[in-house]
Amino acid sequence: MNLGLITLCALALAVILSCTTSLNVGLLAIALAWFIGVYLGHMPVREITAGFPVDLFLTLAGVTLLFSQARVNGTLERVAHLAVRLCRGRIGIVPIMYFILASALATAGPGNIATTGLLAPMAMTTATGMGISPFLMAIMVGNGANSGSLSPLAPTGLIVNPLMTRIGLPGLGLQTWFFNFIAHAIVAFTAYMIFGGWKLIRRSERFKGINEKPPEFHRRHKLTIALIGMMVVGVLVLNINIGMAAFAAAVILGLLGAADQEEAIREMPWGSILMVCGVTVLISLLEKTSGMALFTNLLTRISSRGTIIPFLAMIVGTISAYSSTSGVVLPAFLPLAPGLSENLGGGITKALAMTMNVSGHLVDVSPLSTIGALCIASIPAGPKSRRLFNQLLAWGFSMTVVGALICWLFFG
Repeated sequence: MNLGLITLCALALAVILSCTTSLNVGLLAIALAWFIGVYLGHMPVREITAGFPVDLFLTLAGVTLLFSQARVNGTLERVAHLAVRLCRGRIGIVPIMYFILASALATAGPGNIATTGLLAPMAMTTATGMGISPFLMAIMVGNGANSGSLSPLAPTGLIVNPLMTRIGLPGLGLQTWFFNFIAHAIVAFTAYMIFGGWKLIRRSERFKGINEKPPEFHRRHKLTIALIGMMVVGVLVLNINIGMAAFAAAVILGLLGAADQEEAIREMPWGSILMVCGVTVLISLLEKTSGMALFTNLLTRISSRGTIIPFLAMIVGTISAYSSTSGVVLPAFLPLAPGLSENLGGGITKALAMTMNVSGHLVDVSPLSTIGALCIASIPAGPKSRRLFNQLLAWGFSMTVVGALICWLFFG
């Protein structure tokens, strides 16, 4: 059997297992790449390990460590409380504030999952106390967090931007974030108006709990905010390496006793980091064995230049509803864009890549994804929890169609 076809089948197996089991497919991908490359392809081990993305690993480790420290020492929680108080008890503005807050936090660096983990318990409790639909609040928080996920400072953006550079689309980090943000904002605020937001705005009473004393910002919190701010300015203005800058800031926080570094290291998403890096090893082997060309030829046989955008959006969205968007789906699909474009006449690589990025994230408020699951876990178990599960399940799968339509309008 052709080695490229074997590697392509191995990648398909990894994607299927990522949808149906709790196995870390990054570890599986490394094992499959080693077996196929060394024992079937007769390659040296060093050629297989050369596919491990060292730069990406260090970048993800540095950024997640810094924001793990900010979460452990209470800085992110205080920022969230302060933002909610700005609503001054106006019930109709609260879901909008959570969208803005989630988007801002995710964009600044923690990413969509860490931001949702921080905000979801607070947001769902607020929704219950204020009489806001938990479904509406989950949509606003989830889409807000996802709208900032492709920021050049966030973990998913740090994964996607090097992939975009590899396929000949460098320097599009802000543009990628912008398209993703606009798509999520359209979806979230449409849902806000459909699922009760207009009625909330018209409610005249104010929430009394807003008068509680806000948490104080101590020295460690101010220092954390200052270092994160310096890192962001350094990356955007001075073009310094974000991973190295994050490690430096994390070391300063540790030396000054502003954060428990050991606890922060334990709280880091090591499983996600290993998933991304492991799948990248298998993708690297797929490129070396010409398996990527086989996959692109298959896709172009069942689509045309006029249908590829919605078709691709449906495929990526459906798989992303079950699997990790940043860890599995985008590393597997983005390298296909140049070949697909060439097979369909050329000139659409950017449109295909943007379609994958946007459609993959629009479904991520499904309860089968981490974002949706965190929202459900933030309300007490019972009928409300089950109802929210069903609502988010229907919402997530409807986004495969909505995502295809939005991508066709944006990039078709």
